[in-house]
Formats: sequence, structure tokens, C-alpha cells
Amino acid sequence: MKIWQKASGNKKEVEQFTIGRDPEFDLVLAPYDVLGSMAHATMLEKIGLLTQKENLALQQGLKTIFEEIEAGKFEIGEGVEDVHSQVEFLLTQRLGPVGKKLHSGRSRNDQVLVDLKLFYREAIRELVMEISSLANLLAQLSEKHRQDLMPGYTHTQLAMPSSFGLWFASFLEGLSEDLQLLKTAFDLSNKNPLGSAAGYGSSFPLDRTLTTQLLGFGDLHHNVINAQNSRGKTERTLAFAMSGIAATLNRLADDICLFMNQHFAFVSFPDELTTGSSIMPHKKNPDVFELIRAKTNQIQAVPQTISLLLTNSTTGYHRDLQLLKEEIFPAIESLKDCLRMSTFMLQSIKIRKNILSDSFYQHVFSVEVVNDLVLKGMPFRDAYKKVGLDIEAGTFKPDQSQVAHTHEGSIGNLNLEEINQKVQLAVNSFNFESIDEAISALLGK
Repeated sequence: MKIWQKASGNKKEVEQFTIGRDPEFDLVLAPYDVLGSMAHATMLEKIGLLTQKENLALQQGLKTIFEEIEAGKFEIGEGVEDVHSQVEFLLTQRLGPVGKKLHSGRSRNDQVLVDLKLFYREAIRELVMEISSLANLLAQLSEKHRQDLMPGYTHTQLAMPSSFGLWFASFLEGLSEDLQLLKTAFDLSNKNPLGSAAGYGSSFPLDRTLTTQLLGFGDLHHNVINAQNSRGKTERTLAFAMSGIAATLNRLADDICLFMNQHFAFVSFPDELTTGSSIMPHKKNPDVFELIRAKTNQIQAVPQTISLLLTNSTTGYHRDLQLLKEEIFPAIESLKDCLRMSTFMLQSIKIRKNILSDSFYQHVFSVEVVNDLVLKGMPFRDAYKKVGLDIEAGTFKPDQSQVAHTHEGSIGNLNLEEINQKVQLAVNSFNFESIDEAISALLGK
């Protein structure tokens, strides 16, 4: 029998359909459910619903369960509905009636909501760590290859001189911007919903500020209805932030797939990082980057799916929201994998030198020649016309060894220090240290 059941049970078909994939996701949420319960029990003692002795027993019991989860010894028993019920069952089994007191002043709605907030908060930390590792590598590669020229493209046509330093740095700064959007998702995840109960508060004199402090939340969802309505809003915001990161990785992967093509041959990787063909012995396929490209496209579809799941939802909880986990949880893992593999692969990237010395690329220097004529006093329109006529006549012969770009963010002035500072400021803005302090104190470490 479920903890909410009064008499008769559900039909087996209804139960199987409504549970869905929740059991596998509940195991992911288990440590966060215990942390939320520890904070809640401490608060219940403060407002007089638990004695000091009862709270101490619950804290020790919950800490034991937390350690079992970390050791991989926790599982949801047969016939137990969810992680919340399993934790309560274990506490009651081990400690007696005090285990039944823990649910006072909360609903499964705010219980799962706080679990999700804590999980997303930690997931974002892991994403930030992976982004930071990739950003550090991109900065190193940009510095290393600042002098290595390559063609730039618009409309996939040869355009102007670029450099690998400039190319790497573009993704570096892009990640700094992606981090800012991720910070918005973090701030929403870092708000405490505990005490909102089923969305309409409680007649118990709950101290929601205390649980906010105990769990290291940066803020409180003050309005209890808004706290419940944040479920879905949080996932959608996080999905959009992840979509931005995925888009950056997608462009990087697509570029590399193109640049590895023999017609370009701008970059290469060791044989052990590519795959071959079953019948063509010369093939070195960019399978890793093709999969990153595909996976990041899947991630970019998640915000739309979540938005549709939330369509036509009135105020309050609906079972529809359960399906959010099926979209956001796998997307988080997929994005972490894509970040990790991008870093792993780029550590071994090989850049072809002196690409633009080939006369095939002489036309990318047309703007350089136009600008040089303008600097020598010729009106821009006249210079543009002259170079265009030279190209048509086949007499255009530029100096392909030098590119004089000096302004901020250009080939000769990458502004790596400034971009690195953007990344570091974005990473530091998450302030994970204060969360660590709160959780360590809660666990008595």
C-alpha cells in the first residue's frame, strides 16, 4: 500500500503507466532527498514538532541512509512507490514511530521539488567544471596557434584571412557567454521551495528561512504557489542554457568535420581517435565529432519539448510534470559527455601550417589589398574596383605572408587575457563554496 492510500489500491495497469521511468530517476535523486529531509527535521525541532532527541535520531538515521546511497547499497524496495517512501520506510523500520513524524509540514510536491533543485544545482556545477576544462584548453590552443593562418568563410565561400588562434578564441568567448545563461538557470535552481507543501503552504509555523540556510540555497521561493510553479520553469530555463552550450559545441564539431575533409585538410587527429571503413582502407572518419554534432542537436531540441509539456498547465501541480525528468536528466548527461569528449579530442588536434601560402587562397587577401590601397590614399570605392578588375583579369598577386590586423579581437590582437577573465568571472559567479559549507555542516563533516 502506498503511503497516501486510504483503502483500495490502483489497478496494475494504472500503476505501471503512472510510475513510468521514475524509479530509475529516483535513485539519482536519493541523496538529495535525504539532505532535504535532514534540513526539514532540524526545522521541525525548532518549531516544536520534534523533540531534540527525536531530531538527533532522525539525523543519525538519515546520515546512515546517505552513506548507504554513496556506497551503492540503497535501493527502492519491491512495492515501495518512490524514493521518498523508501527513505520514510527505512526510518520507521529502524527508528520506530518517529520516522512517521518526518513528513509533517511538507507534501511530496515540495519534497520532490527540493530534490530536483538540489540535483540541478549539482548538475550545473559539473557542467561548469567541464566547461572550465574545455575553456582552459581552448585558451592554450588559441595562444599556441595565434600565428597559424587559415581562411575564413562566409556563405561557406572563401572570405578573408583568419587564424586558428582566432578560431579557437571564438569558442572560448562563446563559452563565457553560455556560462552567463547557465548562471541564470543556476540562480533559479538555487531557490528553496521547501515548505510550500502542495503549493498552498501549511498551518504549521514552518521556518522556511532556516531550511534555506541549512541547504545552502541562495534565496527562497517566497510565494508558495510560485514555488510549485517553478517546477517546469526551472527545467525549461536549464534546457535553454544547455541548448546554448550545445550550439557552441555543435558549431565546433561541424567545423572540425569539415576541416578534416581531404579537400580542406586543415586539421587532423591521431589514427586511434578516428574510425575506419570496412571496405575503404584510406578512411579516417570523424565519428566522435559527428556524434557530438548529433547529440548537441538532440540537446537543442529539449527546450521545445519541455515547452510543449508545459503548454496549457494551470496553476498548481500536474502529473504531466513527471515527464520533465525523462527529457532533462538524459540531456544533462549527454551534454557532460559532449563537453568531456570535446576536451579529450582537442588535446590531440594537429593543425596544418602555412595553409594560406598556397596560391589557391590568394583571393582571401583581396580585402587586405583594398585596405592597403585606401591607407595609401586611394578612395575605398576606387580601390575596391581596381582589385575587382585585377581579379577578373587574372593579374591579382597579393602578398600572402603578412596580415596586419591590430584592433581588439582580431588576428593580431586576440584579447585572450580579457576573454579568459570573462570565463573566470563567470565561473566564480556560481559561488559553489558557500553551498559546500552548508552541506558539510548539515552532514556534520
